[in-house]
Order: sequence, then structure tokens, then C-alpha cells
Amino acid sequence: MSRKMPGLNTGSMSDISFLLLTFFLLTSSINTDKGIQRRLPPPVSKDAKIPDVNRRNVLRILVNMHDQLLVNEEVLYDVNQLKEITKNFITNPTANPNLSEKTSKYIEELGENVMVSKGVVSLQNDRSTSYSIYVAVQDQLTMAFNELRNEYSQQRFGKSFDNLSEEQKKGVQKIYPMSISEAEPSNYGGSK
Repeated sequence: MSRKMPGLNTGSMSDISFLLLTFFLLTSSINTDKGIQRRLPPPVSKDAKIPDVNRRNVLRILVNMHDQLLVNEEVLYDVNQLKEITKNFITNPTANPNLSEKTSKYIEELGENVMVSKGVVSLQNDRSTSYSIYVAVQDQLTMAFNELRNEYSQQRFGKSFDNLSEEQKKGVQKIYPMSISEAEPSNYGGSK
């Protein structure tokens, strides 16, 4: 005659483990990457006329396959200098004929005419450019525009850009729009 083996009731164990799993999923935070916010332009139709941009109003940044920067045909050895170069190009404080032009524009949200730069930053990478230098360049460009907005907000309203009303923010963004044009990557020097 065979003996019956005593068994464990594991039904409650599965309930407990399910409750613990649910608890940890609900109470933990999951970090999500936000990425780089860029709005791509709509596709250009065949009939569309491409506007003629004065060469003076374009800050050309090229990044080659060795992660070296060329800014307006001059080698830039430190990517951290790009922020100040961009700010200087956009604001053109000394009315330098080699930097971007400014035009008077009425900003409805601010209720006044303001000098606005016609400057555009043109960025082109090599297909073999490393991701780290790509992100470093994007960070420097974003910081430049954010600092310009913040400096104007401090000067005009006495508070930082983040503390402005939505209407004021729209006005400041019209003065310093994130005017970055990214060209399709190319092969400057072949492959690494």
C-alpha cells in the first residue's frame, strides 16, 4: 500500500508574491529618456521655392568622423566654446558685418518692437560622428538659446524665463526662436 505524501498549500504563496510584485511596480519610478526635442520641417514639395538666405546669417557647424568641429570654416577644439560662439552670433552685440543681421519686429505678446536676429544655426554631421559628440553639440546649442531667453527675461521682466507667464514665454521665444537647421549626415572622410 502506498503512502500519501503530505503537500504544502501554495495557493496563498502565489497571492502574496503577486501582491508584492504589484506593490513594487506601483511604488517604484521608472526613468524614461526624454530625448532631444527638435521639430523637423515638413517635406518640401517639388514646386516650393527655397528661400535665399544671406550667407552672413548662417552659422555653419560641421562635425567630421573624428568628432572634430568646424565652425564657419574655423576649427573649434573645445565643444564647450560652441555655446558662447552661438550666443555671440545670434545677438551680434557689436554689429559685426560677419555675424547675423537683426531686424525690427513687432512682438504682439510683448506689445513692442524688438530687434530680432535673422541668424540660423546650420548643423551637419558625418555619418560616422559619435553619438557623444552629437549630443554634446546639441546640448551646447540648446543651452545657448535657453541662456539668451533667460537673460532677456531677467533684463525685461526681472525674473527667469521659467517663471514667466505663457504669453510672455511665447513673446521671448519669438525673439529667440530655436533656429537650428540640421542637414542630412554625409560622408566627409569615408568610414572610420
